[in-house]
Amino acid sequence: MSQSISLSASPSVAEDRAEIAEPAAPAEARGEVPAPARPPAQSPPKARRRLGRPVLMIGGIAVVAIGAAVAWLNGGRYVSVDDAYVGAAKLIVSTDVSGIVERIDVREGQDVKAGDVLFRLDPRQFRIALDKAEAGLAETRLTLEAMRQDYKRIESDIAAQQAVVDQARAQFDRYSALLRSNNVSAAAYDQAKFALDAAESKLASLRQEAEVQLVKLGGQADTDIEKHPQFLQAQAEVAEARRELDHTVVRAPFDGVVTQVDQLQPGQFLAANTAAFGLVGGSGLWVDANAKETDLTYVKPGDPVSIAVDTYPGHVWTGHVASISPASGASFSVLPAQNASGNWVKVVQRIPVRIAVEHRPDDPPLRVGMSVVADIDTGHQRGLGDLF
Repeated sequence: MSQSISLSASPSVAEDRAEIAEPAAPAEARGEVPAPARPPAQSPPKARRRLGRPVLMIGGIAVVAIGAAVAWLNGGRYVSVDDAYVGAAKLIVSTDVSGIVERIDVREGQDVKAGDVLFRLDPRQFRIALDKAEAGLAETRLTLEAMRQDYKRIESDIAAQQAVVDQARAQFDRYSALLRSNNVSAAAYDQAKFALDAAESKLASLRQEAEVQLVKLGGQADTDIEKHPQFLQAQAEVAEARRELDHTVVRAPFDGVVTQVDQLQPGQFLAANTAAFGLVGGSGLWVDANAKETDLTYVKPGDPVSIAVDTYPGHVWTGHVASISPASGASFSVLPAQNASGNWVKVVQRIPVRIAVEHRPDDPPLRVGMSVVADIDTGHQRGLGDLF
């Protein structure tokens, strides 16, 4: 059975091999029209593709490397601080005397110059106090002059009393000699003795009075009255009364702009050292920047600064670092942090940096408290030595 199967299959296998070995007849011989030849597709050469891919890869790496190198070399040169605000001289205007507000010479938002009158108090009570002090000074002058003349009188009395003492002593000496020769009574002798003692006691009293008067005159009878302590005290009282009178007229201590003027009204009683209204400096503005301590490695006074104010986008001010605080902002806190506890966490501290603003005529007006972004150019350049 197996032999018959193989014999029947072998003729077909032979025919298939013959068809494969036999070449195909041309299309023309078969009566078929050949299709027109299709041009090859346009494609970049393989060599160009092989060359462009490495160039792009190497170029991209080179651009990234150059950018990273430039960023690294300039790293630490520019310090940007956004915790910064415009600052200026500001003052709560007040006076150290109490009185009734008589007149207000400024209005809200008015520009004033140093020395301009801001407001006035009623000066009448202060003029009365000044007159009283001047009268006291004149009285002190008269009192000191009388003391000096009284000292001269006491000196004259001492001289006269000294003559009385000399006379009493001479009479006592005579009576003493006569008593030894029994030519005078004991009563006369005792009277002469008592007279001498009284004269000497009065002389001692006058000398003590003269010493006291001399001490009151400052140790010198011919001293200048205007240098005497009592006179100087009375003169100081006059100066104080005059100062208080002058302080009834309150003037601007510096150039600026007044604000909150409406909280003071004529006829109002203003106690000493009570806030009247505000004065904000109009020139000499600065920026208070609170920089991180880690950003101040290369910052120093004099470094140029670019200043951008949130209120004026696109406008840039120039300035320079005026000073760097010797202490952190937390050092001046009323309740400083207690770092001795066991749950201490290290926090980057802020160091106040003052930046002087260079104001140009075309710059917009700056107001105290405006938010600022300050970019400090330290001028620091990294080198290869920083890698090691």
